[in-house]
Amino acid sequence: MHPQPVDPVAPEEAVGPSAVPARAHTADTADTTAPEVEPQPEAAPEPASWTGLPEAVRERIAELAATAVAKLPPTDVPRQLRPVAKFAPAKRAKLGGAALLAALGDSAQFRTAVIEWLREHRTDALDPNAADSVVGAAAAVLLGESGAAGRVRLVAKNAEETALRAERDAALARNQKLEAELAEARGELELARGAVDAARGEREAEVEKLLRRLREQGVQLRQARDAAEAARAEVARGGTAKAEEIEALTAQLDRERRRVAAERTRAERAVADAEIARQSAREAREADEVRLALLVDTIDGAVSGLRRELMLSDRGARPADMVRGATSGLGPGGRVQDVGALDRYLALAGVHLIVDGYNVTKTGYPELALADQRDRLVHQLSALAARTSAEVTVVFDGAGVLSVPASVPRGVRVLFSDRGVLADDVIRSLVAAEPKGRPMVVATSDRAVADSVRATGAHSVASAVLVSRLGRV
Repeated sequence: MHPQPVDPVAPEEAVGPSAVPARAHTADTADTTAPEVEPQPEAAPEPASWTGLPEAVRERIAELAATAVAKLPPTDVPRQLRPVAKFAPAKRAKLGGAALLAALGDSAQFRTAVIEWLREHRTDALDPNAADSVVGAAAAVLLGESGAAGRVRLVAKNAEETALRAERDAALARNQKLEAELAEARGELELARGAVDAARGEREAEVEKLLRRLREQGVQLRQARDAAEAARAEVARGGTAKAEEIEALTAQLDRERRRVAAERTRAERAVADAEIARQSAREAREADEVRLALLVDTIDGAVSGLRRELMLSDRGARPADMVRGATSGLGPGGRVQDVGALDRYLALAGVHLIVDGYNVTKTGYPELALADQRDRLVHQLSALAARTSAEVTVVFDGAGVLSVPASVPRGVRVLFSDRGVLADDVIRSLVAAEPKGRPMVVATSDRAVADSVRATGAHSVASAVLVSRLGRV
């Protein structure tokens, strides 16, 4: 620690009223006076250390640094603080406070940049003489003033005094609470004493009553004992016939008990066997249902495969759709503006939905990897196809695709453009390959693709509208 400054007047002030005669006596006896001690030069105030700062000062400095770090140029921010600068303002000082304080203590460049920013935008934050001791101490520590250590000690002392006052107030509150509880306990004790006295009187009366009943029961007990003796004598005179009859009845009762127990055991076994039989029947029925479902699926797959082999489809264009000289109420290809209109088009018989894959996924969930985008879109389109019975084809750009999935969910045709071929051209070829008059909807936000497919009679829908519709599946 640095030496405290010496005040040459302090010894006289410490003596008090008796100092005057003592000094007069010294003047009279000048030859015995000790040599005067030369005043020591005042020690320079020490700057504050960045370690061991009071919590309030640390929080104030961290708050100022957190406000400034997000506004400083990246070159003035240490590398370890750049992630902290991206935090939300409410979390920056709380989560990155330790890193900010460490950087301020270690990096003079960063500290200078923070001070310059505060001087320009928060001039009130760099006032060492602020009325608030925490604000002043934080400003002194940031500026590196020589008296910062004293201000920090003052803040620590104030915090300690505040904590002591809080402890004293808490102790006084606890004392008052205990005194109130003691008074309440004394009142309850007085009530309890009164209740005990009342209960004692009641118990004494009850004891007297019980004693009286006990005497009466003693008389009845003696009479009962005499009657029992007379009955035993009567039983003894009855001979062994009664005893043999009782013995036979007891044996018969035991036999009945054993028979009932055996019947109960057989009944429980029968119930257990019946439960096992019901469980077996239930399992057999479930197995039959599973086998039947598998058989139905197999037949359905065989029928679908046969339709594909024979190129049969009931979703293609009908002859009435290709009659020339007349148009349907849908009119030429146009834009589908909302989800309701899209549902109406998807409800048409034989409709073909063609999806610009990456255009839709990068509109709906661009944060996912490309493979995850494809999987999510294909599964959502499969659910949509199951609900609407529409033919669904999704086209992805084949450039950069390392592996094409071997299988896709039912109801969705997944195409990847060949090397050197754009997915947009594949979509145009799909539209051109359809017979005239078949309803087609192309989901894309690419204006060139939308214009070209509308020119050939298809309807275009923005990718955002399709994403909204897929969110309802």
